[in-house]
Amino acid sequence: MPETPVKRPDPEQLLRQVEAEEDFSRRGRLKVFLGYSSGVGKSFRMLDEARRRQERGQDVVVGAVQDKRPGDVDSLLACLESIPMRVINGQSAMDVPAILRRRPEVVVVDGLAFKNPPGSENAERWQDCEEILKAGISVIGSVNLQYIAEMREQVEALTGKQVTDTIPKSFLSGADEIVVVDAPPEQPSLQESLGPQAQERLSALRELALVLAADVVDKQLEDYLERHGIENLWGTQERILVCVTPRANVEPMIASGRRNADRFHGELFACYVEQDDLSAEDRVALEANLAVAREARAQIEILHGEDPIHAIMSLARERGITQIFVGHSLREGFWTRLFGGPVDKFIRAADGIDVRVFPH
Repeated sequence: MPETPVKRPDPEQLLRQVEAEEDFSRRGRLKVFLGYSSGVGKSFRMLDEARRRQERGQDVVVGAVQDKRPGDVDSLLACLESIPMRVINGQSAMDVPAILRRRPEVVVVDGLAFKNPPGSENAERWQDCEEILKAGISVIGSVNLQYIAEMREQVEALTGKQVTDTIPKSFLSGADEIVVVDAPPEQPSLQESLGPQAQERLSALRELALVLAADVVDKQLEDYLERHGIENLWGTQERILVCVTPRANVEPMIASGRRNADRFHGELFACYVEQDDLSAEDRVALEANLAVAREARAQIEILHGEDPIHAIMSLARERGITQIFVGHSLREGFWTRLFGGPVDKFIRAADGIDVRVFPH
C-alpha cells in the first residue's frame, strides 16, 4: 500500500507563525470589563480584580480613573498604588512615560474611550494603552458599550443618548479576555439611566454586549489558530424562527433574530399559523407584522393545522431550527398560572431547541 506523501510546511508560513508567536509573547495582555449601560458596576469589578491580583503578588498600579465614580470604588482605590495623572494644557491625562518608567506588571485604566488633551503624544486613551501593551505591560480596562464606535448608533437608538468619545472595535478585538458586567434590571441606577421601558432596553443592550463579546472570543480563536498554523475548518450556523401573531410585539423579536442570524452567518425564518376567525383589525396587524419580517429578509412560512404548537414544531424539526422566538403576554389568569399556558406547553414541546420568550 503506497504511503501518503507528507506535506512539508511552507517556509514563509512557518516564518509568519514564529514572528506572530514572538509578537504575542512580548506583548502585554489586555482584559476588558464591558458594561452595556452606565451603572452596572464595571469600574468596581475592574478594581476588585486589580485588588485580587495584588493580593496574589502581582505588581499592579492604577493608571487612570474617572472623576465621577461610585463611592464603593474609592475604598478599592485606597488599596492600590496609583500613578498620578499629568496635566496637559490644563486637562488631565494618563502619564504614560511615568508608567513605562515604573514598569509594573499590570496597569488599571478606567474609561478606555476618553480623549486626550490637545498636545498629547496620543489623541486617545486607548492608544496610550496600545503603547503600554507593546512595552510588555498588561492592561485591565473598562468601557461601556455605547463608546464602541461600531455600536454607537445602535445603542443611541435604544437609549437616546449621544457620545463623542469612542474606541474602535478592532482594539477590543485584540483583548485576551473580555468580561460582560451584568446587573439586575431592577437596580435603581439602571432604571434611572434607561428611563421608560428600561427592562426591554436593558435586554436589547445586554444582547448587543454578548454578541460583541462573542466576536472577541472568535477573534481570539482565529489568532490562536493562525499563530499555530492550524486551518480553521469549523463553522457555526444558527437557524432562528420567529413566531408571528397579530398581537405580538414583532419588531424587537425580528431585530434580535436578524442580529443573531447575521452574527452567526445563519438563517432567519418567520412563521404564522393560519386562523380562519381573525377580525379585520387583526388581519391588518398581522400583515404589518409580516411586513416587518420581510423587511428583515426573513423567510416567511404560513402554516396550517388545528394544533399551532405541533405545526410550528414540525417546521422547526424540518428546517433544523436552533432558536425559536415567541411573544408572551404578561397578563395571565389564575388557571394559566396554575396549569401553565401555551408558552409553557411550547417550551416543553421544543425539547433540544432554545426558546426565547419576549414579553408584550
